[in-house]
Amino acid sequence: MSSDERPHRELTDPKAMRAIAHPTRLAILEALTRREPLTATEVSEMVGESPTNCAFHLRTLAKYGFVEETEGGAGRRRPWRRAHIGFSFGDSGTAAPEAQIAVDALSSLLWERSLSRLAKVNALRHGFPEDWRKITGVSETVFYLTPEEAEKFQEELRAVLFRYHERLEDPSLRPADSSPIELIQFTFPFDATRTKGD
Repeated sequence: MSSDERPHRELTDPKAMRAIAHPTRLAILEALTRREPLTATEVSEMVGESPTNCAFHLRTLAKYGFVEETEGGAGRRRPWRRAHIGFSFGDSGTAAPEAQIAVDALSSLLWERSLSRLAKVNALRHGFPEDWRKITGVSETVFYLTPEEAEKFQEELRAVLFRYHERLEDPSLRPADSSPIELIQFTFPFDATRTKGD
């Protein structure tokens, strides 16, 4: 399967959202983003779980289309890779109760993981090499947009980020001094954070 056949995935199935709303499964996907293919044993070394536990979670991820087996495995040595390049999901506010519960659970987990990671980065950033410290930071901006414009903006930003997605697929395309970079984006109506009287 080529990089063109592994697109960004838009999650709409509540069962798939519930399946991925698990810290170990998210950690496994992150490990596969760093290096793939990986066996359950190799994943276990990266995420700090037992090989048996990782094998179970990999099978669950495969069941819901997040990972797939690659060729070349034999016996218990079954290598896995991501079935798509990242995922996103929306919250229309009109979803069926089952779907809304799944959206809420996944949203909560992703926000908690992101905020925890940001706090850890903030505590460690003074020890980063100078060139990486320069690009490690916080950017806060307020725009006046309609909901439609905000959606379009997110699509355009995703297109910019995907300029480099081939490097996820093919390690030979990564410059020698490159490193995986994470961009965490939070988008929300600014006035929703204000209390009465502000």
